[in-house]
Amino acid sequence: MAIKAVHQCQCQECVNGNNPEMKRLHHQMNVLMSRLDEQERRWYAAVEAKRYGRGGITLVRKITGIDDKTISRGIEEMSDDLKNRPTDRIRLEGAGRPTVEKKSK
Repeated sequence: MAIKAVHQCQCQECVNGNNPEMKRLHHQMNVLMSRLDEQERRWYAAVEAKRYGRGGITLVRKITGIDDKTISRGIEEMSDDLKNRPTDRIRLEGAGRPTVEKKSK
């Protein structure tokens, strides 16, 4: 199994190295993110952004490297209690690449 690279936090505290406890926490967040699938990363980033409050989306982007739009999408999905998300698959029905038969027709 290939080892996935863990994102290095780019927040000011981690870059300056002023707060080793915060740097350790942000590293642990990124280790967890490296093990989640795409929707779970989006939802976890959304929960963290909401927890931080004002400026949370920007801070979570710096910590995790996840795009602002992706975090915002996660916040929207979480505010709707994930009602429109499938429970047995990662992508919505019809998403992803078309099958080979559909391409050739």
